[in-house]
Amino acid sequence: MKSPPYADVVRRPAIAAAVFGNALEVFDFIAYGTFAVMIGRVFFPAHDPFISLLLSVSTFGIGFVTRPLGAFLVGHLADRRGRSAGMMVSLGLMGLGSLMIAVLPGYRSIGLAAPVLLVLARLIQGLAWGAEAGPATTYLLENAPPGRAGYFASWQSASQMLAVLAAGLLGYGADKLLGTPAMEDWGWRIPFALGVLVVPVGMLLRRGLYEVPVAATKAGSGRIALLLSGGVLPLLCGLMLVIAGTVSQYFLNYITTYALTVLHLPTGLSLLGTVVAGVFGTVAALGAGALSDRIGRLPLIVWPRLALALGIVPMLWLLQAHPGAWAFAVVTAIIAILQVGSFAAAIVVLCELFPPAVRATGFGTLYALGISVFGGTAQIIFATLIHWTGDPVSPAWYLAVLNLAAVLAAFGLRTRSPRVRAF
Repeated sequence: MKSPPYADVVRRPAIAAAVFGNALEVFDFIAYGTFAVMIGRVFFPAHDPFISLLLSVSTFGIGFVTRPLGAFLVGHLADRRGRSAGMMVSLGLMGLGSLMIAVLPGYRSIGLAAPVLLVLARLIQGLAWGAEAGPATTYLLENAPPGRAGYFASWQSASQMLAVLAAGLLGYGADKLLGTPAMEDWGWRIPFALGVLVVPVGMLLRRGLYEVPVAATKAGSGRIALLLSGGVLPLLCGLMLVIAGTVSQYFLNYITTYALTVLHLPTGLSLLGTVVAGVFGTVAALGAGALSDRIGRLPLIVWPRLALALGIVPMLWLLQAHPGAWAFAVVTAIIAILQVGSFAAAIVVLCELFPPAVRATGFGTLYALGISVFGGTAQIIFATLIHWTGDPVSPAWYLAVLNLAAVLAAFGLRTRSPRVRAF
């Protein structure tokens, strides 16, 4: 085991190890959401394009079912055996799921076996991502120097947006090089294949990491009591923050599908929206994390979330009136800044809801529950709302309600949680 990373030069590998694996996990999830339309045509061919899309995004949602299980089981491992042990397991699971998606034949080749195996791959990926968030985020927090917890923890959100950026750049570049027909036929498999190839790099980075000593807890009722020791109401408020951030983030991830199916923008321009989200989201995450160390978490959680709640409907109205490249880029950038900045500032608060001995389990499970129920259904709800109402702006009302609820939840956490210190 290495010496404690008290110097920045030693902390950098710790950040890199957590960020690399976290980004890779998210990259494969984002890749599926980005190429949902193309995957739907390969695995779920249908006469009605809406049915094909709905089946594809439903399979995207299936990947969320196993997230809480992965979070709880691997979080328990990380709390007892060390954060890096949990991070290694999650990385291996993600590599397996990505490999399956990269090589699976389509419906025309093997019939019903194709969507069944795709569902299995998504379930494995769900286990992996559920397993990743708790150990990786707590590892970042526990390795932060005094007064910089917000900045260090914000790398969790930043790594996700770097993954969004990578998926967008790869998709846009592949579309330009291969052309839309090749992308729809086989080019969408490239991100998953690349994800598999870089798994060994992540494994090497995560070997032998320094671990901040944390007292292990015994299994059973003692662990459950520790998980609930801060009270149920703060956990519900924290869950609401996760839910609002999740649905907003998955609308941001859905922006490519929205541009293709609702705005009818060209494939290349639609994929470019993911690049815009990645760039502005990464900057917003790190900026909000660092600023929260100076002025506190609450302003950076509340004001962006409130602005998103009040602004999302007018922004989608703008896109409908002017569905061009500039309007699409500006709206995507604003959503990314508000959503990612707010959630990056909330990470430390959510982690502090749990004592260190069960933090990987607690944070990971809370995070996975919010994402599983609301993230897993987000794209289905977006597509269904548009189809049922005929109003392409209808998903914005759903986002507005959830973000307003998150603002109230943030104030509830501030007043009701005895454990949260850095508000």
